[in-house]
Amino acid sequence: MSEYQYYEFTAVDRPLTSRERAELRSLSTRADITATSFVNIYEWGNFKGDPRKLMERYFDVHLYLANWGTRQLMLRLPKHVLDPATVAQYCQGDSASAWAAGKHVIIDLHDEDEDGTDEWDLDGHGLLASIIPVRAGLAGGDLRLLYLAWLRCVQSEDIADDEPEPPIPAGMGTLDAPLTAVAEFLRIDPDLIAAAAAGSSPAAAAEPTAHNYGTWVVGLPARDKDAILTDLITGGDSHLRSRLLRRYRDAHPTNTPTPAAARTAGELLATAAELRAEREQRDAEQRERDRVRRERSVAAARQRHLDTLAVDQPAAWHRVDELIATKKPREYDTAVQLLVDLRDLGERDGGSTSFRQRLAELRAVHARKPSLLERLNLAGLDT
Repeated sequence: MSEYQYYEFTAVDRPLTSRERAELRSLSTRADITATSFVNIYEWGNFKGDPRKLMERYFDVHLYLANWGTRQLMLRLPKHVLDPATVAQYCQGDSASAWAAGKHVIIDLHDEDEDGTDEWDLDGHGLLASIIPVRAGLAGGDLRLLYLAWLRCVQSEDIADDEPEPPIPAGMGTLDAPLTAVAEFLRIDPDLIAAAAAGSSPAAAAEPTAHNYGTWVVGLPARDKDAILTDLITGGDSHLRSRLLRRYRDAHPTNTPTPAAARTAGELLATAAELRAEREQRDAEQRERDRVRRERSVAAARQRHLDTLAVDQPAAWHRVDELIATKKPREYDTAVQLLVDLRDLGERDGGSTSFRQRLAELRAVHARKPSLLERLNLAGLDT
C-alpha cells in the first residue's frame, strides 16, 4: 500500500437527515454513511469534500489520519457551553486553532510528523471512539483538552519561548483515558505534559454526591428549575447536563484553572528536556541492571548444566561418538555443542589437557569428514 488516508466524522448532538446524508453521498460513493457518521478510507486519490465546511454544517467531531504523518482532530461545540474567548486563550498556533461558525465554535488540533517518517501500519478504526468523550468533558467545564492543545503548539514551536502560560486546569497530572488518547494521537511529548503538570493542582479527590447535587438544586430559583424541566422535556438543549454541571462547578470551584505561575513556553520546554534526560538515565540504569541480572541468571544455569555433565563424562563422550556415527548434519551440530560443553567443563575443573587429547584423537579418527571438521573449527574446537 503506497497511501493511506482515514476520514471519520461523527454527529453527536443530532442525527443527520436523509437529505443531509444524500448531500454527503454526493461527495463520495464509497464512504460508509449513517445517520451519525461518515467514514472513508483512501488508498489513492483524495477526498473531494472540505472537512472544515463539513464540520460547520453537519458534524461535531472529526478525525483524520494519513500514513505520511498528518493527524487532525476537530471538535464542534455550541458557544453557550464553550466560550470562544476561553478557547482563544489556549489555541494560539497552527497546531491548535479555532473559529466561530454560527452558533458554534470549532477547534482544530493538528500535528505533522516532525521526523518525516512514513507510518505504514496505520488503522484509524476505533480511534475516534476512544477520543469522543473529551467533548462532553470540555462541554462540562474540563479545560484540560484545551491545555493539551496549547502544549501541542509549544511542542511544534508555534509559540515564542517567552510566551506566558495560560491558566492551568486542575488534574493535568492525572489525565483520564480519553485525554490520554488525545495526547497519544497528537503525539504530545509525555515529558512536556509532566513538566506542565507540576504547576497544576490535583483534581478533586471525589466527585460530588447525589446529596451535593440535590442540595444545590433545592437552592435554585424556581424560574430556573422551570426552564431546566422545559428543556429536558422538549430536548431543546442537547447539552443540558453539561451546562448544569458547569453551573454547579462554577458555584463550587474545585477544579477551576489556576493562573499560571509565571512560566513561559520556553521554560516548560527546558523542564521537559531535563525530565527526559532524567528518565532516559533511569531507563539506562534499569536496562543495565536487567542485563547484569540476565547474565548472572544465564551463568548460573550454565554452571548447573556443567555440574550435571560432570557426573558422567564418559557417557557424554560416548554420546558424541554416537551422534557423529549417524553422519547427519543435525546430529553433527548436537555433537559439537556437547563437545563445547565438555571443553568448558574441562576449563572449569582443570581438565583442559585431557580434553584436548581426546579432541585430537576424535579429529584424527574423523579426518575424512569435512562437514564435521568445519563445524568443529567454527566452534573453536581445534587442537
